[in-house]
Amino acid sequence: MAAKKGLETWQEITLGNMVFRPGSAAEYKTGSWRAKKPIFTKTKCIKCGVCFIYCPEGCIIQDEQGCFEADLDYCKGCGICSAECWPGAIDMVEEG
Repeated sequence: MAAKKGLETWQEITLGNMVFRPGSAAEYKTGSWRAKKPIFTKTKCIKCGVCFIYCPEGCIIQDEQGCFEADLDYCKGCGICSAECWPGAIDMVEEG
């Protein structure tokens, strides 16, 4: 099936039209998009890793003590980590 007239297929797009390169996600910090950010309370964290498992962005990291926190350079503030944290160690707060 031929492409519609005037539209390029993905194979025909020139490099000048491409915004992202494969494997370049680390260069594009997306955290500035969020309206809320997760605040982790280490005294409530039981180090279960449920927040890590459910984070759709893969921006939950472990600190030296084994507690979890969000890499705010990439966290978009979706709140899934907070919703899944059954010990209540993550609160979503307004950014800014």
